[in-house]
Amino acid sequence: MSELPSPEQILNVLTSILEPQEKKSLVDLNKIRDVVVKPSGVVSFSLVNPSSSYRDALIEQCKSAIKTLPAVKDVWVKVITETPAIAKDSATSVGTGVGIEGVKHILAVSSGKGGVGKTSVAVNLAVTLAEMGAKVGILDADIYGPNVPVMLGMDAAQIQVTKNAEGLDIVEPAFNHGVKMISMAFLIEKDQPVMWRGPMLNGVIRQFLYQANWGTLDYLIVDMPPGTGDAQLTLTQSVPIAGAIIVTTPQTVSLLDSRKGLKMFQSLNVRVLGIVENMSYFIPPDMPDKQYDIFGSGGGAKTAAELDLPLLGCVPLEIGLREGGDRGIPITLSHPESASAKALKAIAQAIALKVSTSEA
Repeated sequence: MSELPSPEQILNVLTSILEPQEKKSLVDLNKIRDVVVKPSGVVSFSLVNPSSSYRDALIEQCKSAIKTLPAVKDVWVKVITETPAIAKDSATSVGTGVGIEGVKHILAVSSGKGGVGKTSVAVNLAVTLAEMGAKVGILDADIYGPNVPVMLGMDAAQIQVTKNAEGLDIVEPAFNHGVKMISMAFLIEKDQPVMWRGPMLNGVIRQFLYQANWGTLDYLIVDMPPGTGDAQLTLTQSVPIAGAIIVTTPQTVSLLDSRKGLKMFQSLNVRVLGIVENMSYFIPPDMPDKQYDIFGSGGGAKTAAELDLPLLGCVPLEIGLREGGDRGIPITLSHPESASAKALKAIAQAIALKVSTSEA
């Protein structure tokens, strides 16, 4: 088996790629940064301030050059636009509230109704961004049904609580698959129901936001509960949000509810980055060339077009997606070549691009 290339070798093959306007190497101009070579053979790096006219061409040139090296399976590119505004924490965020120190971008993953696979999308988005080289955290804000620990293989984790200089409790997030995570599940017994009214729920979400040792994060993913209630209002009023991602299925009922959630964020002046259609079709494990539209088809694309929003991607339903969630190994890690994993990776890349540029 061929040995993986080093970051220095990656930079070396990219020295031949010139910035079209300045006629100088991207490497010499310090436009190639944060090169990471994963054991899986995935190479990720950041491309800084590419000209919009040549961005796609530069990305393809970089990918092609890197793929000439032995043992490289895939190349992920994160486009970064450096401006004085973006250099500040949460500077690209829209909304109200006070930012979290060290956290650059807060993303809300939401749905109008339960059962659409919102948490699966949030978890795979988080681990994929981490695989791309970003520092990522995920906050399980579904206080009544916290499932993120199971899906990230952290259900047996023990969190620590310490005191800061002011005597406040500080929670140390759990960590797995390159992602920091906090959930209500760590604070209650396995089968214990949470029977709280709004003020108590609001309080614990704020504690998770501000009294956790998140450290330095490029992205904090917030897995929201379904609906348009207290948790959504608390989040939007507490912190500036870089964008919301709406998860739906093609089913009419799901689409109707997702539109309400989408309108809620827009009414609160939170930018909606786009729609993810989950469970778009079913791929039988014994017939991978077939697909069945169990929940209908085309609903996500139609809704996105009607609301003038991008469809970030369509994720098929596969057995591995469910198995990965149950085993605590997200499908983007357990079956990276599956159709679901490829769709989720493309969605993560699209979101990273939207957050790091001024494109809506």
